Amino acid sequence: MKVFKLLFLLFFFCISYQLQAQDYKCLKAINNQIWSNFTKAFETFDHDLFASLHSKDLVRVSGNSKLLRNKEDYINGYASRWATNKTLQTISFRFVERICNDNKASERGIYKLTINKDLPNEQSYYGKFHVIMIKENNQWKLLVDYDSSEGNTINQKTYNNAFAIDDLKKY
Repeated sequence: MKVFKLLFLLFFFCISYQLQAQDYKCLKAINNQIWSNFTKAFETFDHDLFASLHSKDLVRVSGNSKLLRNKEDYINGYASRWATNKTLQTISFRFVERICNDNKASERGIYKLTINKDLPNEQSYYGKFHVIMIKENNQWKLLVDYDSSEGNTINQKTYNNAFAIDDLKKY
């Protein structure tokens, strides 16, 4: 009986470890395919790269302005803005929840958009986001993207309280 219990515990440990490793693999792929490219697109004003991160069926929800947009309208807004305004900007992400499997993911967190970084007129803006991602042709794509500043209550403290993008042990 003790041997059976030991084998059961060993089996359970192996399965748990394998599931955790799969989550790490999934989250690392999302970091590489979505979040690093999202940041790069913002910093380089690359609306083509930005568009490539989103599913053709994207639903974009802006909680602040109560707008729902499709991919074309959402991307065209950035293309227009980035064509006329090259203000230095960067965006970073921290997370409160990350759930994924082989082809679907849900992530909630806080973003920080900073313009004129390291200049006297630097400004940062914060918001909560919730994205749903799917795999299309073996690549992660944003399918639903919701964000809101929650009535301007999201701030540096909220951002700092969320987990770093590479802190995968939390999930």
